[in-house]
Amino acid sequence: MSSEIKVRTYLEKSRPMLIGGQWSEGSGGVQQLIDPATEQVIGTAALAAETDIDLAVAAARNAFESPNWRRMPPADRAQRLWKLAELVEENADELAYLDTLNEGMPLGLAEFLCGAGPAEALRYYAGWCTKIEGTTAAISMPDSRPQGAFGPAYHAYTLREPLGVVGAISPWNVPTLMALAKIGPALAAGNTVVLKPSELTPLSALRLGELLAEADFPDGVVNIVPGTGAIAGAHLAAHKDVDMISFTGSTATGKEVARLAIGNLKRVGLELGGKSPILVFEDADLESTIPALAEAVFMNSGQICFAGTRVYVQRGIFEATVEGVARIAAAMKLGHGLDPETALGPLISARQRDGVMQYIEAARAGGDRIATGGNRLARDGFFIEPTVIVPKSINSAIVRDEIFGPVLCIMPFDTLEEAIALANDTPYGLASGVFTSSLSTAHRAAAEIRAGSVWINCYAMLDEAMPTGGYRQSGWGREAGRQGVEELTQTKSVVASL
Repeated sequence: MSSEIKVRTYLEKSRPMLIGGQWSEGSGGVQQLIDPATEQVIGTAALAAETDIDLAVAAARNAFESPNWRRMPPADRAQRLWKLAELVEENADELAYLDTLNEGMPLGLAEFLCGAGPAEALRYYAGWCTKIEGTTAAISMPDSRPQGAFGPAYHAYTLREPLGVVGAISPWNVPTLMALAKIGPALAAGNTVVLKPSELTPLSALRLGELLAEADFPDGVVNIVPGTGAIAGAHLAAHKDVDMISFTGSTATGKEVARLAIGNLKRVGLELGGKSPILVFEDADLESTIPALAEAVFMNSGQICFAGTRVYVQRGIFEATVEGVARIAAAMKLGHGLDPETALGPLISARQRDGVMQYIEAARAGGDRIATGGNRLARDGFFIEPTVIVPKSINSAIVRDEIFGPVLCIMPFDTLEEAIALANDTPYGLASGVFTSSLSTAHRAAAEIRAGSVWINCYAMLDEAMPTGGYRQSGWGREAGRQGVEELTQTKSVVASL
């Protein structure tokens, strides 16, 4: 059976939520799901009410306390994560098709983001299950035993233990990848999960719930409850029986999540917005740099938190770079993600499209130079042309605000010191890029840019072995890598008198 037939059959019924190993219609009604490329309804899915969040948290707590999970040997957890990786790989075409219909991204991009990448990430976390360990310490407490007593007076060591119930709120962009980025490390560390995917794009997350059951995870270890941020997300963030809230989304919403989490002082992990700078120096190889700049901002129609939306180019190659990126942008075909010729899909919603257009119109009214694009398409779907702007002022809203659309600002600089100052002139600090043939320039810039990731002569080279996260208002904590796993644990000190 083809992926299309599987998906169309899957969507014939309203998709329920997963609570305690059971599929439930929930209490919050249903949400119509829209194909953003056609504005047509493709299906419906259950919406979680506060009572559904309570049930999901209770199921996760029961599963965490159950010996079936809590006492499961680490190698057995690893085996299940490895099995889930195999199932994700086997069903990657279906997951990609769901994400293309539900989110709008080109199918080729969805296949890349739903298949081998997430599967390898799960295998990476499977490896961590057997490597979460504590340390021993030689402590300096006075020895109260008789003088000359043999051996140490104390045995001191630490244990790394799971936090408990992790509430995970994943965003609407890149749905499969973001859901697994929350689930994988939390399970590797021995936690249980209540995942709240966006009500706009819940389909692939709910399909993952079926794969989790096939991978033989005990009931309640992962619960999947799509819902709105205002109701389901807020209740999960404030819930007194949740031990950690992990949120990916906008900075404004992240601040509200942190406020709601104060009630029981739960651990908070936030991966938030960005206005990521890319520095291009005169000695950069423009033949490879210009396509990389276009991909850095236009991938997934700019709906990527680390999109390289501010490009600063050394003056000697400035016009050539503007012309090159604009030429690539103008040639991109906009269309439905299922069309193999589509390079750029729609934005997620009319609201998102209209918000992006307000920024573009303000830039146009302010006299900014529109090198290419700048228009919405007069057709069904939430499409905006890939847009390249040369702003008159570095202080304009289009330069400073996260837009989350296919809009690139390009500005000139003269010196390395100026470039660093421009890159750091932002309240964000999620990611950045540097293009140069000079090792000295590359590493000096990497040392000075205040961002959680710096990519040199490449962009968005993400790997689960490397921690990701932001400086300043781009978030708290790190995901992925050793640090990402350890942030889902807590340390216990044990001192025994011998």
